[in-house]
Amino acid sequence: MLIEIFHDTACPWCYIGTKHLFDALEKWQYEAIKIQWHPFLLDDTIPPQGVEFRAFMKERKGMEPEELKRLFDYTKQRGETSGVKLDFNKISLAVNTTLSHQMIALSPTKSKNAVVEAIYKAYFEEGLNIGDIETLVSVGKAAGIDATQLRSLLSSDAALDEVMADATSARRSGINSVPFFIFNNKINVNGSQSVEVFLQTLERAALPETLKVNSLW
Repeated sequence: MLIEIFHDTACPWCYIGTKHLFDALEKWQYEAIKIQWHPFLLDDTIPPQGVEFRAFMKERKGMEPEELKRLFDYTKQRGETSGVKLDFNKISLAVNTTLSHQMIALSPTKSKNAVVEAIYKAYFEEGLNIGDIETLVSVGKAAGIDATQLRSLLSSDAALDEVMADATSARRSGINSVPFFIFNNKINVNGSQSVEVFLQTLERAALPETLKVNSLW
């Protein structure tokens, strides 16, 4: 079964949603699963050095500091319930995630899932700038990727055209928010749904008579 995941690496709900999916997959004991990652750039106008996180979020969400704090507290609590750590106090920068998606595209297939998780952790647990080459090289090295080769590839804009084309294609196909999941090219799931919802979706997607539907959830 093919599961396509549309996500952005600086999106906490994408982190939570993919955690729910993989928790469901641990309980799935039937056909083999192939994961395909797709970039969705929430804001690729952010400069490589990033911008001040809270000022950016205040403008983007149109919220005052107290409202933002409540939003962060709520999201953090939802993360904790799901087994995901979100430390918004450590995040000082809103980042351009394009480079992180290039790294995912360049990673060996067998390593992609681990690389994605490591990038999420670098940003949401450590507050690192995942739009920075050296940060990503360190993340990749910890995941077993050759640091020298990765630095060279990221410095040369390798996979940039692929990432931009994939992100553009997602929006043109009607995907306007993430996380977004497509199961076996038949069932679409929008948002960070529960483990139970993902298990139900796996069961439906595995049925040969299940027709393609625009949206299940």
